[in-house]
Amino acid sequence: MLGKYFGEELKKVKVAIVGAGASGLMLGGLLTSKGYDVTIFDHNEKAGKKLFITGKGRCNITNLCDEVEFLKNVVNGEKFLTSAIYAFNSFDTVSFFNNYGLKTKVERGNRVFPESDKSSDVIKTLLRHSADAKFLYNQNVTGVKAKEGEKFVITANGKEFEFDKVVLAMGGKSYSSTGSDGSGYRIAKSFGHSIREIAPALCPIKLNDNVAPLNGVSLKNVTLKAEFDGKKREFFGEMMFMYDGITGPIVLSLSSFINRAKDVRLWLDLKPALSIEQLDARLLRDFEENKNKNLSHIFKGLMPNALTPFFAEKCALAGDRKVNSILKEERRKICETLKNLPLKFKSLYDVDAGIVTSGGVSLSEVNPKTFESKLQKGLYIVGEMLDVDALTGGFNLQIAFSTAFACAKNGF
Repeated sequence: MLGKYFGEELKKVKVAIVGAGASGLMLGGLLTSKGYDVTIFDHNEKAGKKLFITGKGRCNITNLCDEVEFLKNVVNGEKFLTSAIYAFNSFDTVSFFNNYGLKTKVERGNRVFPESDKSSDVIKTLLRHSADAKFLYNQNVTGVKAKEGEKFVITANGKEFEFDKVVLAMGGKSYSSTGSDGSGYRIAKSFGHSIREIAPALCPIKLNDNVAPLNGVSLKNVTLKAEFDGKKREFFGEMMFMYDGITGPIVLSLSSFINRAKDVRLWLDLKPALSIEQLDARLLRDFEENKNKNLSHIFKGLMPNALTPFFAEKCALAGDRKVNSILKEERRKICETLKNLPLKFKSLYDVDAGIVTSGGVSLSEVNPKTFESKLQKGLYIVGEMLDVDALTGGFNLQIAFSTAFACAKNGF
């Protein structure tokens, strides 16, 4: 369907794509439409296994914003990805799926989902797009080697296959149960590529606080703030407590910036729309109206009930204290804690819990226009295998589609 972008390709060249995920499926269809003989290898019994669980099974396809705004949401690799994002942006992605009959919808934060809320419909669309490619499933690709005559030999399940060109689209190391087991890095290293140390990205944060009683408590319109290695970051929105930490959109976004930090301190602003002075004025009114009630009663008006014991402990104030016994400096302490509730950072969850992987094949060793390896002619690397990652909201899937498109358009 996208053959119009490329024109006619007369010669038959055998291309292997290792990985039937977002990048591999997009690229497979693009290359077959140009006339290439494409074979797609995958470790799993079917295509798109990680896509299937993306967005809690709804599949956040992309984020509908212009290129400038999109690149602001790239954590690693903004400059490297600029050409690819301009070549195939989020509007192109929506048009691509719509042209195949998949209806889409835009939700809060410009996040695009299939109208059906089924990731399986996204996978079916990509499989229709790449239907002219050959698929080899349950293939454990253990090696890729270059041989004389600009050919490659792929070893999978103990058998050897010969190709003219090879594309590595094997994903990162997140959700290893879906096939993203990091084996692509080993193959890239065999060609001399250096790998930036991988780290979890878009993952929950573990705390040293006892937050087990808060498991499942959600907070909206709050700001999570961090200081780490001399830097500062903050995110506004929603989060949720877990039995041993925190998760949710603002937590996941923050995790991508602190995943290599050595010293991390966290605070939660429960009332970001109000200053300390405004909070103090509100507390004065509440105190006046509830003089003979317990302090916990006041706290319940400021936050979810389940959070009040935790908050009281952080304030070093007993919840059963009478309001009329609270001193001015103690009231000030309450205001300050509402604006800066300290959370004791322990660590991030491990890389397998991350939505994406931070780190990967060094960007200096890959052509950002064609995605061909600078170390091996005829070898291409796309998608999450590269040292690129972005914030949550559909940006990472768009990177997969854009790198595949740029590779097909400019590299073949």
